[in-house]
Amino acid sequence: MTAPVVRFAPSPTGKLHVGNVRAALWNWLLARRDGGKFILRIDDTDQERSTRDYEEAIKADLTWLGLAWNETVNQSDRFARYDAAKEKLIEAGLLYPCYESAEELDRKRKLQRARGLPPVYDRAALTLSEDEKAALEAEGRKPHWRFKLSQQPAVWTDLIRGETTVDTASVSDPVLIREDGMYLYTLPSCVDDIDLGVTHVMRGEDHVTNTGVQIEIFRALGGEPPQFAHHSLLVGKDGEGLSKRLGSLSIEAMREAGLEPAAITSLLAKLGTADPVIPVADLDTLASGFDFDRVGRAPARFDMAELEALNGKLLHETEFSVVADRLAADNVDEALWLAVRGNIERVSDVKDWAQIVRGEIDPVIEDVSFTDQAAALVGDALDQESWGALTSALKEKTGAKGKKLFMPLRLALTGKPHGPEMAAIFPLIGAEKARARLKGERA
Repeated sequence: MTAPVVRFAPSPTGKLHVGNVRAALWNWLLARRDGGKFILRIDDTDQERSTRDYEEAIKADLTWLGLAWNETVNQSDRFARYDAAKEKLIEAGLLYPCYESAEELDRKRKLQRARGLPPVYDRAALTLSEDEKAALEAEGRKPHWRFKLSQQPAVWTDLIRGETTVDTASVSDPVLIREDGMYLYTLPSCVDDIDLGVTHVMRGEDHVTNTGVQIEIFRALGGEPPQFAHHSLLVGKDGEGLSKRLGSLSIEAMREAGLEPAAITSLLAKLGTADPVIPVADLDTLASGFDFDRVGRAPARFDMAELEALNGKLLHETEFSVVADRLAADNVDEALWLAVRGNIERVSDVKDWAQIVRGEIDPVIEDVSFTDQAAALVGDALDQESWGALTSALKEKTGAKGKKLFMPLRLALTGKPHGPEMAAIFPLIGAEKARARLKGERA
């Protein structure tokens, strides 16, 4: 099989969020698995809404996630190709001008619904004579341009949905060019996919009808349609759409919140599949496991709590070398990282434990006599065995055991009722600080 050529095609009119990043990731995984090519296509034909800042933010998000691309294409550089395609379709009698206003089209649709008919464009513009067109243009009307569908079924074998049919007789001839001359998504996308040799188009199931239309446009332009795969859409844990929550679900917001890129890719790679969601730090490992046969049809539920938990699990397995640069400013060494990583949800949490271990705290003393006795038992040189030695000696001396033995010591030494294993933390605190804290002194 020829190595796949895939593309991710965001519009630089907003921030990337989990929904469109899932599509980007799955395309990237397919290309990576089979030694293919991943193209970043910037859909910036809408030059009023598209901005360079959003384009750079998209690239920054993809880079942070580890989704490197092989080639960048900006649609705003390719208008000459779209103009040529437009002329080809006009010459073939497949692209025709329409002069109805938005209000007139809306009235037509309402009348059709009232009569129990589907609100499909009636192709009235095809009956206009040249004189009638000239008269409409003399009134100041500018045409929008529609593609003339065959009104026959478009059939393809979808890599996720199986055999899929769209009856183009039930679909309005799509508008490819607006009244102001702006190309809408459909025509440039087909032109680009042909020119770039795209072999697979993977996107949300909300594009299924578009695919039926685009298959006809591909063939009208002399191209062969790529293979299509339409995955289910993401919904919230409550089953509702994510559209109202996309601000908080942007990749930028997640990065600023301290989430790890590997946690995001680990979750999004498996949502909507039969595979379990587990932390996977290596994208190549995710790619090797990508399989269309494992993808389901049901909506995939995205739960921020699941992502948060996965983030913690990932960090619990992360080696110090991976985060060393990010922790250098807080003077965190490998010993401290290994001691606390099992109790953090974000890398930034380590800073709090660095303060507890190396800074000053206000110890919590519940029984002065008990902690004074503990202070007297602290040796001069602490190591991994020191905690066990201290608690054994204190248990023998006081008779305390279980929570009554360990909780007063933890509160005095860390000021917190929960945290990392004390056997690992105790030697990092050091003998002098430990004695002082057990005596109730700020240290």
